[in-house]
Amino acid sequence: MSDIIQLLPDHVANQIAAGEVVQRPASVVKELLENAIDAGATSIKLLLKDAGKTLIQVIDDGKGMSATDARMCFERHATSKIQKAEDLFNLCTKGFRGEALASIAAIAHVELKTKQENEELGTCLKIEGSTVISQDFISTGKGASIAVKNLFYNIPARRNFLKSDTVETRHVIDEFQRVALAHPSIAFLLHHNNNEVYHLKSSNLRQRIVAVFGAKMNEKLVPINEQTDILDIKGFVAKPEFAKRKRGEQFFFVNDRFIKSSYLNHAVVNAFDGLLEQGSHPSYFLYLKVPANTIDINIHPTKTEIKFDNEKALYAMLRATVKHSLGQYNVAPVLDFNRDANLDTSYHQNVSSVKSSTPKITVDPDFNPFNEIKQKEIHFPYKREQKSQDWETLYSSVTTLDEQKQDELFTDQQEVKTQKTFQIQRKYVMSLIKSGVVLIHQSLAHQRILYEEFLESITVKEANSQQLLFPVKISFSSAEIEMIYTIKSELENAGFSFDEFTKDSVTIKGIPVSVTESKITIILEELLNDMNLEVPDTSFSHFDIMAKSFAKTLSIKTGTQLAEKEQESLVNNLFSCKEPSISPFGKSTFKTLTLNEIDHLFNS
Repeated sequence: MSDIIQLLPDHVANQIAAGEVVQRPASVVKELLENAIDAGATSIKLLLKDAGKTLIQVIDDGKGMSATDARMCFERHATSKIQKAEDLFNLCTKGFRGEALASIAAIAHVELKTKQENEELGTCLKIEGSTVISQDFISTGKGASIAVKNLFYNIPARRNFLKSDTVETRHVIDEFQRVALAHPSIAFLLHHNNNEVYHLKSSNLRQRIVAVFGAKMNEKLVPINEQTDILDIKGFVAKPEFAKRKRGEQFFFVNDRFIKSSYLNHAVVNAFDGLLEQGSHPSYFLYLKVPANTIDINIHPTKTEIKFDNEKALYAMLRATVKHSLGQYNVAPVLDFNRDANLDTSYHQNVSSVKSSTPKITVDPDFNPFNEIKQKEIHFPYKREQKSQDWETLYSSVTTLDEQKQDELFTDQQEVKTQKTFQIQRKYVMSLIKSGVVLIHQSLAHQRILYEEFLESITVKEANSQQLLFPVKISFSSAEIEMIYTIKSELENAGFSFDEFTKDSVTIKGIPVSVTESKITIILEELLNDMNLEVPDTSFSHFDIMAKSFAKTLSIKTGTQLAEKEQESLVNNLFSCKEPSISPFGKSTFKTLTLNEIDHLFNS
């Protein structure tokens, strides 16, 4: 047989490696931002077009590269971060594998401009699909500017798997936030489609968190600070009353590197034991400093997973530190009783110097208890009816009473015969049908009804909008404002009317008729959470997820008491829907039980 094993060409190997390192535009953003930080930059700019699909450009004022280094940095396994295997266990930089730039250059058009401070001219290098197109000397400023254009241009299948611009932008902003939070001393700027999303100045940690997540975050934060021989912890946790239903603002940084750790997350949640409602998740921004030789970062291509030498000790310290801070700042409840200060006695008080007086007793010499008994009347616990002198009247009253009872009973029987719906445990509605009964889940059924109504009003007919007497201003983070702005037209089709957009707030002057003013903030927050889900990039997706989000937020909840007319309306509206059997999220809305099935229950 002939030999069949052969070495893959470099460009094919690079594309395979790119599949692990570069999963989406956010992966490129992460690698380029970390390279800029390793270069000692004090100011970093990130420019995006079409959520990074068309352009990702990072400009920094770091130390730059020589002409030779500019060419070498795009070779596989070429790096300035480590030199030998032992360096992997003493890492002080973000990157170390030397794969990122080679992988990016294999699947995009890359243009690099860089210059070192002591050089007169810089270098401009252009690469397309791992092939160097040109390398020239140019006049440029100190640092580096790297532009990645047309991502996945030579892998169309991979490009088709990318999500909508809204979802991809959300992932890019997530990566940007993680890097910006890890380095508050560095100034960051983010532009998307020529719109400024973030302009973060060099600041301290608290100011950076507030700048990223909005001014309303400041009142939520509780400081954390603890120093030990094996671990230093600093940062903030949010007060329990600001806990969220979904995990979002949860950040762990180890040696200024963002990580994900369910084990450490459990330690923080455990510290909040007894302070959170069921299903709520605390927000936290925790920065851990550990010796570099006690962790292993070389586990996953994204470098977000770390192995610790002493996980159990870290768990105990983290839990105790968070719990201590919650108690120290009077967030956790403490045993403190209100008492009268007059009852407090000093330990050094001289007892002999305290004079005590004999209590006085007053006596009423005219008191006679027998006189009061004579004046009081004896009251029976019930009223005696006066005897009727006319026996015919007595007979007549009894007859009238019986007739009234019979009329009431007859009326009740009529009502039972005409009533077709019954509510069970404020969760289900049972309706009578010819073949038996149908059991309807009231919340899921109402979701289906509202979903189809919203979808029709958004896509088919013009939605009715009610103008607010006083416009409502709602605060959001810059990333959330960007997301709302991208779906502004869809929200207007649904009945919302906007007055003003700023970097950290949006002013609403009109809302859909079916929405109350008190639920505006809840609806938009739930919508933003739902928009983070992976949805296909179709023109229908935004409308669909918007209708689902509105239906979920505004639907009747379990535990709501429904009047008979409301029950009948729910049943009628459900079976008028196009798909009455399932909710917008794929759950059954009702179950039928025939008479034969009921008989079988008693005959089995």
